[in-house]
Amino acid sequence: MTPDRYGTSPGATPSVLEPLALYGAGFAADPHGHYRRLRAQGPVARVRIAPDVDALLVTDYHAAVDLLRDTETFTKDPRTWQAGIPADSPVLPVLGHRPTALFTDGAVHARYRDAINDTLALIEPHLLRAEVARVAQRLIAAFSATGSGDLIAQYARRLPLHVFTASFGVAAEDIERVVRGTAGMMDSAADATAAYDDLVGVVTALVAERRRRPRRDLTSYLLEHPAGLDDNEAVRQITLIMSAGHDPTTNLIGNALLRMLSDTGYGGSLHGGAMTAREAVDDVLWRDPPLANMGAHFPRHDTEFHGVPLRAGQLVLVSFAAANTQSLPAGQDPAVRSGDGAHLAWSTGPHRCPAKQPALLMAMTAIEQLTSQLCDLELAVEPGALVWRPGPFHRAPAHLPVRFTPLDTLPEPDDAGAPDTSDLVPTRVGGTPNG
Repeated sequence: MTPDRYGTSPGATPSVLEPLALYGAGFAADPHGHYRRLRAQGPVARVRIAPDVDALLVTDYHAAVDLLRDTETFTKDPRTWQAGIPADSPVLPVLGHRPTALFTDGAVHARYRDAINDTLALIEPHLLRAEVARVAQRLIAAFSATGSGDLIAQYARRLPLHVFTASFGVAAEDIERVVRGTAGMMDSAADATAAYDDLVGVVTALVAERRRRPRRDLTSYLLEHPAGLDDNEAVRQITLIMSAGHDPTTNLIGNALLRMLSDTGYGGSLHGGAMTAREAVDDVLWRDPPLANMGAHFPRHDTEFHGVPLRAGQLVLVSFAAANTQSLPAGQDPAVRSGDGAHLAWSTGPHRCPAKQPALLMAMTAIEQLTSQLCDLELAVEPGALVWRPGPFHRAPAHLPVRFTPLDTLPEPDDAGAPDTSDLVPTRVGGTPNG
């Protein structure tokens, strides 16, 4: 059958334009090989992000910037596209419509965005750094005497989780449900919908409790914000912040640690290496951003974009990873990259990441704490043997096994009870934050 002008073929007959799959073990192991193949097709190429779910992926830097800033041609509302997607599709927990800043435009988006920005601004950087350092020391102490560990499961995943659950006031008994919910929805596997629904359940109960009894946490502040969010709107903004904050920050920490541990200047160990935490984080944000493919947009009407015809409501994603590395030759230092401006790991335009500074601070502090206390860390397996998390949206190792000289001088961790939000959220005077 002949593909139509949008590159789609009726029926199931494969064609030369069969979209490249961005899920499964093959993509997870070699995403940049997939991006090279896609770039050969032009600035925008057809991809498959789940069984029976196709999209267009922007791999060109300038085209990506154009898309992310064009609010006239494109909308963030996915409902027209979503109507043609199976209700149990594993990508809907990430891309399905909800009343949040991620899926709205104009005045509605501004209202949600103001509430999110003002709430996150309540976290003082010096308090956040101190809390991250304290939690990092507790987590390191839990495995430092063993001489080995998994830096994803035991460190990178747990540290930002504590910060987000503590600042929003999540009960200790619900923390593991938040872990499963945020990770499960991003992996876009068969249980993604159940994972997201359980996360929503945790936050729904939290919002109901704070309506009755406000406390000194970000949930209470969000409910009191002048935006006047109803319960459902508040639940959806909080789940958005947790999922878009916790999982990518975990990936950023893990990817940067892997970059340091696998750098040839280290010989597989941090001992005597030359790459600083900041250099590793910057390199990852250029080459392997924690959210690799996202930025969902939908044409408001049939149009043409960088020479590619688009249909109204069609899903168009941005490959931040492919766009960043488009003109970055192998071995080139991102710091001296010229001609294309800044990287897109935090996106750009009206929907750029609102939590850039807290995420960077958490990642930098987490890495510095770990490498200062376990200075002879080395990978316990060859980099090529690592298993990467599935799914089209992120780039992250599932595990990061390491070995090191055991320590027995760090204090024992004390994980009893719920996190204390007073370490993160300043007091208020007259209804305003007093930091």
